[in-house]
Amino acid sequence: MHSSLKERFARLGPIQTMSRVDSGSPVGLLLEWAGERRQIKTIDAILALVRRWVAMPSAKRIIEAMVEHRKAFVYVPKVESLEALQQELAEAGVRATVQPRAGIDVRALRDKLGMTQEQFAIRYGLEIEAVRNWETGRRTPDTAAQSYLRTIAAIPEAVEEALWSGGS
Repeated sequence: MHSSLKERFARLGPIQTMSRVDSGSPVGLLLEWAGERRQIKTIDAILALVRRWVAMPSAKRIIEAMVEHRKAFVYVPKVESLEALQQELAEAGVRATVQPRAGIDVRALRDKLGMTQEQFAIRYGLEIEAVRNWETGRRTPDTAAQSYLRTIAAIPEAVEEALWSGGS
């Protein structure tokens, strides 16, 4: 005999409602163990993300990946207070670091590497006009370009080798 859907839900017991933040800004986070693995309160960490509009299945997968690999990355759609989210995750045994968003000074990077605009553009596969526009402030590097420029700043030789080796 098949029970009705209503009866099956009744057997599950009361469903806890999830209060979510009303508004906030999106943020990219790196999640890492704050201490030892056994100290991580996975349910609390998942709920902290769900309250900020991360879908429950996604939050669960992200926290599971963090537990297994020591770190995971997550896009959180609505963060009302970064400090509040970081505190909530810290109480669950998770350290949350914000994705770097600060602009990069392209001219300072190029000067540090001792190159002309043309040399910099050619060495790192950039359009010369883009480099000129970034340096004069006519344009701002998009998110992908900023990530690439931060990588160049951190490991310029490795970026050059990867670019000029032809991917082999």
